[in-house]
Amino acid sequence: MAAAAARWVLLPAARRRLWGFMERLLVGGAARRSLYFGGNRWRNTQAATQVVLNVPETRVTRLDNGLRVASEDSGLSTCTVGLWIDAGSRYENEKNNGTAHFLEHMAFKGTKKRSQLDLELEIENMGAHLNAYTSREQTVYYAKAFSKDLPRAVEILADIIQNSTLGEAEIERERGVILREMQEVETNLQEVVFDYLHATAYQNTALGRTILGPTENIKSINRKDLVDYITTHYKGPRIVLAAAGGVSHDELLELAKFHFGDSLSTHKGEIPALPPCKFTGSEIRVRDDKMPLAHLAIAVEAVGWAHPDTICLMVANTLIGNWDRSFGGGMNLSSKLAQLTCHGNLCHSFQSFNTSYTDTGLWGIYMVCEPATIADMLHVVQKEWMRLCTSVTESEVARAKNLLKTNMLLQLDGSTPICEDIGRQMLCYNRRIPIPELEARIDAVNAEIIQEVCTKYIYDKSPALAAVGPIEQLPDFNQIRSNMCWLHD
Repeated sequence: MAAAAARWVLLPAARRRLWGFMERLLVGGAARRSLYFGGNRWRNTQAATQVVLNVPETRVTRLDNGLRVASEDSGLSTCTVGLWIDAGSRYENEKNNGTAHFLEHMAFKGTKKRSQLDLELEIENMGAHLNAYTSREQTVYYAKAFSKDLPRAVEILADIIQNSTLGEAEIERERGVILREMQEVETNLQEVVFDYLHATAYQNTALGRTILGPTENIKSINRKDLVDYITTHYKGPRIVLAAAGGVSHDELLELAKFHFGDSLSTHKGEIPALPPCKFTGSEIRVRDDKMPLAHLAIAVEAVGWAHPDTICLMVANTLIGNWDRSFGGGMNLSSKLAQLTCHGNLCHSFQSFNTSYTDTGLWGIYMVCEPATIADMLHVVQKEWMRLCTSVTESEVARAKNLLKTNMLLQLDGSTPICEDIGRQMLCYNRRIPIPELEARIDAVNAEIIQEVCTKYIYDKSPALAAVGPIEQLPDFNQIRSNMCWLHD
């Protein structure tokens, strides 16, 4: 039910400026260079410009009540449409932590005009899918359906977020469902470690709390808590209606005006301020020698999505990469850390991560190790981090940039990931950053910039650490902290 994350978007005026810039960059620059390299360069540039202009446009319109409507029409026979709401567990306090997630569950339990059975039958008969998820900063409700069923899908989404009955019997029944979900999450050690990592990195702040909330809150949340959360946060300026696939923006706009234009009032008074979340270098250790493997995550404070250094940290994250024992290649892998890990048999798997929020983030690595190799693996990881700050090469950076661009494009395969991309970027940037602009930003990164940015955020910075399992040989925190400076063999 939980998810992390966000990406980019673009308003028409900014888009026109960007196309002008790209045209000057691609056409003008290539025309000058063609004096030296011949006519083929000119023809290639014309083709490249045509490809850029053939990318479907992301159209954005704001209603009078502040709700934003954004869509990309790719002409498919199916579509994805959803509501991205700027409200997640970060907007909760200790007493109501878990409300956003509880509300997401209640959305499908019936409305004033549809019972739960009616809702399920209508979705099934359409051949559609209706889903939702909650993250620390966003709540999402979305539907996948045939393009011809777009009006019904939008009407259903409008109904479930505006007219849910929130019946007492359904609330009591859903408590048990969420408590069972919590038990399932606790068996996923990666989820457990990342919850611990947030708890220690952002201790005593909203980001340090879990999305599901503590057991005592789940048992005590009532209808008033849910209604108060809706009244406070489900307002036009904080909601994006996003769609992708075979959708007409004009049709979507009319549907938005009809279903949301009058009902979602503009926010009266101030929009609730984003609670500040301070990073603290610290650790949580949960030792259990009965477990076969140790699971640990270590991270430094990174930046929010809109920060200029985000792209550089994404490239650095790709440089570290990921690996597990099922990978072929061994010593021939491109990631330096993967080569060292494979050669020394230091861990079962590792995965670098760069988790961004509005004004902060976590940049680090998650790994699963044998009890005897924890110290060696952590030493190699920190040594590789120091290498990013001091001696990473241009060839490594070029490879990481290509891989990052490839991964980003591969993630946009289908109407659902594109719709998610639009919704998240609209909430984070109030626009959708187009692929050419994003690629230009990535291409601008070089080894010198990577060293500068990594030194700024990694070198001699106090990390946050979470570890679970047989971790007797995990070095103490002071030693780990001292190794955040230059390491010698």
